[in-house]
Amino acid sequence: MLAVVPTPVTVRAPAKVNLHLAVGDLRADGYHDLTTLFQSLSLTDEVTVAVADEPGLDVRGEGADAVPTDSSNLVWKAVRALAAHVGRDPDEPKLRITINKGIPVAGGMAGGSADAAATLVALANLWRLEIGRDELAGVAAEVGSDVPFVLQGGLALGTGRGEQLVPVLSRHTYHWVMALDSTGLSTPEVFRELDRLRAEGNPPRVGAVEPVLEALASGDPNQLALLLGNDLQAAAVSLRPGLRRTLRAGVNAGALAGIVSGSGPTCAFLCSDNDAAVRVAAELSGAGVCRTVRVAQGPVAGARVITGDDPARQTPPEVHA
Repeated sequence: MLAVVPTPVTVRAPAKVNLHLAVGDLRADGYHDLTTLFQSLSLTDEVTVAVADEPGLDVRGEGADAVPTDSSNLVWKAVRALAAHVGRDPDEPKLRITINKGIPVAGGMAGGSADAAATLVALANLWRLEIGRDELAGVAAEVGSDVPFVLQGGLALGTGRGEQLVPVLSRHTYHWVMALDSTGLSTPEVFRELDRLRAEGNPPRVGAVEPVLEALASGDPNQLALLLGNDLQAAAVSLRPGLRRTLRAGVNAGALAGIVSGSGPTCAFLCSDNDAAVRVAAELSGAGVCRTVRVAQGPVAGARVITGDDPARQTPPEVHA
């Protein structure tokens, strides 16, 4: 009797932006305590997991050449973590994974974490596992600090390394312009630079998170704009001084506020509405301060299986500077 080969599973997972990112001092274990507000964005990656005779990882889309395909890629860590959790051999059956990139590579928007979260959801479906989202989130936390949030999506308050999540309710849509730099930044390098800056001086730190939560509850982007903050921004700008010009240009173009996204170097500009975001994107694209500009909205759903009934992914507007 011929074995039935499971149908490949495709999962779409969103990027993220940190509305608030407070970074504690370096701990003895090499980590930092974080308090952060995540928001998922309409920039997405799609990951397809299939059983195949030839295992491997294929990466397509912008920046694909910069993505490792060996065991260092988080998707393989996700495969190993889920297999260990449910007592399966990660190498049987052999898996072929394809990533279609829509999230900037090394841009501080959790692109690698999105791929890992998508892989977990796809594998749970491919292997027909009876595993709930909460249990899957526990596995996700083993894979990476941002993976549980990408799995969940929406808005969430993250603590610990960012993996301990409390959902934040919001009935409002926020409009963003994302300015992508020519090359990525290494997250560990940005954290090391922050530690160096703190050892030598006293770079500014973001305040408490409660006012940001109140601004989100109000739904007023003008109120939220006043409270956006990121402790890693000083380190990212120190490593990439040109980001200062990008941040100024976005605000001069009409954005309510600009912030480095996560560890950077992507800069995120909050706008009053979609029309304003399109105008800011158009002006930024001609300012010569970034490689590419994209318009995005949030919050959106977390990693989810897509089927033939799902509409094709809507690629956010992209303008090459």
